[in-house]
Amino acid sequence: MSKVIEISANAQTIAQRLGITKYDIYGATTDSTSVQVDKGEPKQVKASNRASVTVRVWNDQGRLGVTSTTDVDERGLELALKTASEASAFGATENIPDFSPEATAPLPDVDVALADPAPVGTLIEQLVKAEQALLNAHDAIAAVPYNGIAQSAVEHFYVNSAGAQRSEERTSASVYLYTKTEQEGRKPRSGHAVRIGVGSDNLDIDGCLQEATDKTLSHLDYKKIESGKYRVVFSPEAFLSLVSAFGNLYNAQSVLDKRSLSTAESLTTAVASPLLSVYDDALHPGNISPETFDGEGTPTRRLPIIEKGVLTNFLHSAGTAKRMGAQPTGHASIGAKVSVGSNFLHITQGDAAAASYALETADNVILIDDLQALHAGVNALQGSFSLPFDGWLVNKGDRTSIESATVAGDFRQLLQSIIYVSPDEKVTSSGVAPHVWVDDLSITGE
Repeated sequence: MSKVIEISANAQTIAQRLGITKYDIYGATTDSTSVQVDKGEPKQVKASNRASVTVRVWNDQGRLGVTSTTDVDERGLELALKTASEASAFGATENIPDFSPEATAPLPDVDVALADPAPVGTLIEQLVKAEQALLNAHDAIAAVPYNGIAQSAVEHFYVNSAGAQRSEERTSASVYLYTKTEQEGRKPRSGHAVRIGVGSDNLDIDGCLQEATDKTLSHLDYKKIESGKYRVVFSPEAFLSLVSAFGNLYNAQSVLDKRSLSTAESLTTAVASPLLSVYDDALHPGNISPETFDGEGTPTRRLPIIEKGVLTNFLHSAGTAKRMGAQPTGHASIGAKVSVGSNFLHITQGDAAAASYALETADNVILIDDLQALHAGVNALQGSFSLPFDGWLVNKGDRTSIESATVAGDFRQLLQSIIYVSPDEKVTSSGVAPHVWVDDLSITGE
């Protein structure tokens, strides 16, 4: 906190000297290290120390100027404040962002564990062992072309001329393993897994290794699939990625820009099966890097987005909340413009299902493990998607890898077609979700 107090004091002194009465500053500094290996040797080692600071100044007419800097010493702050002040003369005259009314509200109390960074040599040694174990797992595994262990420490802060002072520090680490097979007369197959942790010392590398191995071997005996309508089960990772791809459904800025599947009148309407509930929860215990405030200093919280199928809240910044008569929700990022985005999604059960389902007893269902080409296969404004995927055809627990196929449909119809949300929630790097069962999705095979 001493650093943010110093920044706040320096900014106040400089602003008085420059005749600036209203400003705010949001910034983050990041120390990161990452390693990759190839056939037992280091392939790439990166270390960086980065700073990113956004300074906003309001002039006497209320117009806003914005600038960015990587320097938060007195000289850097003075130049940034002066530049933003000069830019305010050319700022917008409508829908001008303002301080969040909650920028000085108490922050949630969160227990946070921090970890010391591990030496680069230790990271390389851990990754070399994991790579070798994968290569030894089966003769068909020829390489682990994509792999890595990364660790980072991030400190971010927010101050403004109304007295807000916020700062917090977080550490995180991750390991990623992606295999490639080679078999004569067979197409290359792959499997991947990711694990996250507070630090590299508590990364579940063995679990990541086992998952990558199991997935790879399960894809060796693949078969074509007939095109048609299928009951589909989305893995936690797959369903989270799909919900995120259509995030305009619950994004207030998208609604105001008329680039959303929702309108302002969509709140309190049923947009999904009552079996589904979706929350955004930056403070979830499974989030290893919980953020207690957003880019405007608004405290974060557990926000219901969809409760038992009903659209309950939009994600808001201070500006969108003011325009829509709501409260800021802690989802703002500031830059040249203020943007809105989710923090850490939690997808869970809504109403109890009339019947339960299990892969061990299901007949002819598609289990989608990973959705691909989300950047190209999703039309977020129309709600449609057509996405290649990795997965299996499952019959009473027996899994047969699908050679190549695409799942297509309308996202809004998909939400209404959910027949079961399982209780087996899994923590991932982007959120928490269970397996989600959907009826009558179009699968196109080769």
